[in-house]
Amino acid sequence: MPTPPLRGVRLSGSPPQSSAAPDYAMKRLRIQLWSFYYAPEPMGIAPISAEWARAMRDRGHHVEVITAHPSYPRPVWGRAVRPYREVRNGIRVLRLPVRLGRNTTRQRLLGEATYAAGLGLASPTLSTPDVIVATSPSFPALLPTMVNARLRGVPWILWLQDILPEAASITGLIEEGRLIQAAKRFEKAAYASAARIAVLSASFTENLRSKGVPEGKLERIYNPATRPVLTQPRATSLVEGHRVLTMGNVGLSQGLGPLVRAFEDSESVSRLGAHLLIAGDGVAAPEVRKEIRSDRVTLTGVVSSDRLEYELRRAAVAVVSQRYEGAEFNVPSKLMNFMGYGLPVLASVREDSEVARILRECEGGWVTDSRDPEAFATRLADVLLRPDELSRRGEAGRRFALENFRIERTADVFEDLMLRVCSPTVSEPAKSG
Repeated sequence: MPTPPLRGVRLSGSPPQSSAAPDYAMKRLRIQLWSFYYAPEPMGIAPISAEWARAMRDRGHHVEVITAHPSYPRPVWGRAVRPYREVRNGIRVLRLPVRLGRNTTRQRLLGEATYAAGLGLASPTLSTPDVIVATSPSFPALLPTMVNARLRGVPWILWLQDILPEAASITGLIEEGRLIQAAKRFEKAAYASAARIAVLSASFTENLRSKGVPEGKLERIYNPATRPVLTQPRATSLVEGHRVLTMGNVGLSQGLGPLVRAFEDSESVSRLGAHLLIAGDGVAAPEVRKEIRSDRVTLTGVVSSDRLEYELRRAAVAVVSQRYEGAEFNVPSKLMNFMGYGLPVLASVREDSEVARILRECEGGWVTDSRDPEAFATRLADVLLRPDELSRRGEAGRRFALENFRIERTADVFEDLMLRVCSPTVSEPAKSG
């Protein structure tokens, strides 16, 4: 495979150069991505991590991925008992065995603990990179990350997808007590150890600042859409009736059960013949199934990429939901894909959430309070009767996604961050003359 051309990146601290005399440090970074989830897992951070790794490889950097044997949302890839290596899309991947299962708190904690233990055992066998990028979750896996980075004297960047331990506490994974208090102390140690922390939203920034993390250590980087962002307005001629779509993880914090109940109970929605398709799976799927009482709601489980493409092209409106108490601890990645496809978004979220802020800023959809599922159903019936407004808001969202959610944009910002973290040791400035 031919070596991709390397982009020029100006090292932090060097003055801007004129176009006539550029002075770029040309360096192929050796990057290790440590991510519990990775392709072929179809949702959450897994496809985001895979797109990120591909983008960095395409820019000429050497990327190695350390991850777990795939098991999310269901362990359909069998069981691994030993570490193994594979090459996926031209990227070297080390897979570590994990304890399978996510149906109980004990199973989930054992899965994360075995992954962290595997990382610790595998660390001495790994090469020394220029920089480590570690995603969270997994939270326990940050310990071997910190130890390995310190022993090898390399910087590491925490790519924060969920704020823990808040997520574990709010979703009921771990009850308040000594374990949570220990996790909070470890959280602060991880923030102190990381050279930089990539956060998803303004609310993440405020959360970490309140915990004493210096603002200069934080870098807000939106997650990218994991499907191509449309470069032209959406073809509304493909939309079929009043189709409503949500997708991805059916987890505890989505609150989909009450929304399905409100959808089924709404006479206005029923008169329109609206159909809600939930293309996903997760631990809350049994609760959601209990609320389905008609053929107007379908829970498909995980679908193929081709099927998902079909649904994205033909839906009239997309749904993003979050329902929990306490601090915001994640930003649903489905939002980026919906907006990238020009789909107007109806959100059932907290009024102060990042989803609400984005939709209001770009006018890419509507926001209803997650505490009021009936308001969601009422607004849905209203917007489905306004095709011109659906088109306008969908297009506004697509333009915002084109500017902010393309993988190229994420890679630009992350590449610059890694160069700044590694400089000046990563490369000497180019000599003049």
